[in-house]
Amino acid sequence: MRPRIAVVGSGPAGLAFARVMHRHGHPVTVLERDASRDARPPGGTLDLHEGLGQLALKKAGLLARFRALSRPEGQAMRILDTDGTVLRDWRPRPDEQANPEIDRGQLRDLLLGPLDVQWGRAVTKVVPDSPGGVLVHCADGRQESYDLVIGADGGWSRVRAAVSTATPQYTGVTTVETSLDDIDTRHPGLARLVGDGSVAVYGVNRALVAQRSSGGHVKVYARFRGPEDWHTGPDWHTGLDWHTGPDGHADRDQHADRDLSPTGAGKQAETEAVRSSLLAQFDGWAAPVLDLLRHGTAFVPRPLYVLPVAHTWTHVPGVTLLGDAAHLMPPLGAGANLAMLDGAELAESIAAAPGPGSGPGDLDRTVRAFEEKMWARAGKWASITTAGLERLVSPDPSQALALFDEVQP
Repeated sequence: MRPRIAVVGSGPAGLAFARVMHRHGHPVTVLERDASRDARPPGGTLDLHEGLGQLALKKAGLLARFRALSRPEGQAMRILDTDGTVLRDWRPRPDEQANPEIDRGQLRDLLLGPLDVQWGRAVTKVVPDSPGGVLVHCADGRQESYDLVIGADGGWSRVRAAVSTATPQYTGVTTVETSLDDIDTRHPGLARLVGDGSVAVYGVNRALVAQRSSGGHVKVYARFRGPEDWHTGPDWHTGLDWHTGPDGHADRDQHADRDLSPTGAGKQAETEAVRSSLLAQFDGWAAPVLDLLRHGTAFVPRPLYVLPVAHTWTHVPGVTLLGDAAHLMPPLGAGANLAMLDGAELAESIAAAPGPGSGPGDLDRTVRAFEEKMWARAGKWASITTAGLERLVSPDPSQALALFDEVQP
């Protein structure tokens, strides 16, 4: 008899796990709190690394389809000084496939494929050692038991409490996200500024990054050091009515893509107040750079949170974590890649374990061995990305330029 497995969350980690299990003929239950696959905007773009995210897609049998969708030209990166001077202008070779970009929505649809996701199933609590297995409580009042429950439900995971007391901590850095649509037609000058990939500008304790997605869509990220509650302080418009997450705070998962823009009758006035505040943060920067904010639409606050660099836990039979639920780190290109490889490797390990008739101890040993491997890899990347954030949002902007020179081929 195959083990009953539930994965909580339909992000990159959960879907990679479920898709690889599907490839091996092992159905799993996917529980997702969103009401439907289109309940919220899918977000910007991701660069998938050859040895991480692309490897996960290979294990799922999706690498060729990924390459047909991805944008190798999106790897291009331009760095400007705050006065607009071009400091670096790196463009990939035509055959460069190390870190091609793909829209988050395209990646989600690719991974979803034939999977049967139970939408609108928000998990509120997971109870190990319950009669019949691990008991999962959902907000709709239903309860179900499984042999293995996998928390792939992001940085503010509800599953994590079953194995760990760790909670995300604020890094001291906040990102405010905005967007520009149809940039090539509506803002051709900005389209040239961004190029095929990204443009970044680094100042004292702040940065502005714009990144192209497909279809002429550009995401803009204003990043700066400040208090965790910056959007409620005296330097900001006091009438802001930001949408909140399930914990009653502005949704604090930097990898979630929920609409947190101001709402209500004063929406436009409040949006303009946020825009003015951001422009004040970057006062004195070159006009074309500031135009990325001047022409942005809704603004979304994303304070950056992390779990401890060496986040581990005492193994709990029947429960484990993947991706941000296990190792939330600064969003510097590693998180989604690690999440996908977590999911793919755990699925392969379970699929290769002894088959029907084996005891629950076999599944437990498989999961325990996977956790040890995941912890070692995630700890290395958490250290890299934590140090990287310190250099990218630094009192010394030259640190960001030096980091770029170190990592570019």
